[in-house]
Formats: sequence, structure tokens, C-alpha cells
Amino acid sequence: MKKENISVRIASPDDAAKILSIYAPYVRNTVITFEYEVPSLEEFTERIKKTLKKYPYLVAEVQGEILGYAYTGPFVGRAAYAWAAETTIYIREDCKKMGLGKRLYKILEEISRAQNILNLNACIGYPEIEDEYLTKNSVQFHAHLGYRMVGEFHQCGYKFNRWYNMVWMEKIIGPHNSFQPPVIPFPQLPKEVLEIIR
Repeated sequence: MKKENISVRIASPDDAAKILSIYAPYVRNTVITFEYEVPSLEEFTERIKKTLKKYPYLVAEVQGEILGYAYTGPFVGRAAYAWAAETTIYIREDCKKMGLGKRLYKILEEISRAQNILNLNACIGYPEIEDEYLTKNSVQFHAHLGYRMVGEFHQCGYKFNRWYNMVWMEKIIGPHNSFQPPVIPFPQLPKEVLEIIR
């Protein structure tokens, strides 16, 4: 599969089944997500709709086949945190190491800047000792893209009868001013901003 054939676009709730098929193996077989049960299609569709009300939700695809997805969402949820967003990314298991993650994150960053978001935060499962369920690859991926470690919570996630740590990483993508412009909801961005998606 050639990288130049891969396009990135805004996800639609109609994509939910294809996106869920990427996410489900991570729930069943890994600690990359701390979720225990694969969500229903109805619930997953609602998650996409909720995200798109304020934040971007992107998919990478080739000829209609979705290979990965990424989105941002609220960080904590209080008003003062509006200029920070939490990032999420999942790549189809057989499509890793193709540059999809880097490409999706690059576009998310550009959109976030256009929204006046300044901080991107990633919540990542982290093993004290790597095992068949969780490695340190996600932390290494984020570090490669300029995220820095800001905190670690110890033995706070329990899955597959094992305890795992969780870390937060952050990337600052804009200047913090005394009089900060408000965050622009994703659907209200001008159309020219979305020209970066292709």
C-alpha cells in the first residue's frame, strides 16, 4: 500500500462501524485502552457525534478503507481548561509504521491551532515492565512528535488481572497570552482551514 494513496478526511457517524472495527481489538487484546468491553455500534456512533460538535475527528483511508483515526476532546472539562485538548489515536493493527499516526497528528495540531487550542495532552497506559498487552511504544511515539512527560500515576489501571501505570504527556502548540482568544468549535472554523485535510 503506497503512502501517497492515503487520504485524510473528517469522519462521519456513518463511519462508526469501520472505526469500531479498528478499536475493538485494542479493547479485547491490549491495555492501550483501559476500556473493558467493546462499545456497541450505537454508543460508538454517539461518541463520534459528540466529538464532532466541538472537535475534529479524522480518518486516514485508501479507497474507502479506513486504516486509522484520531481526534481531540475536552481535557478535564472545566471552563478554564478550554484551551487544552486530549488527543486520541488508533491505527489498524496491520497498518502500523506507515506514517499514519504522524500524519493524523500533524493535521490535528493544525486544526487545534486554528481553534485557538494551545495544549495537547495524551493519557497513555504505561507498563513498569512491557508485556504482551502493553509496551512503551505509545510514549515513544508521542515523544518523537514533541510531547513531553508531565506525570505518572502508579498501578491505577487494572486489566487482564494485572496492574498498569498511566502517564500524561503534553505538547504546547501556541503562546499563552494574558487575554486569550476563545476556542472556536470545530464546525465553526472557516472552510479554508479544512483545506489542510487531504
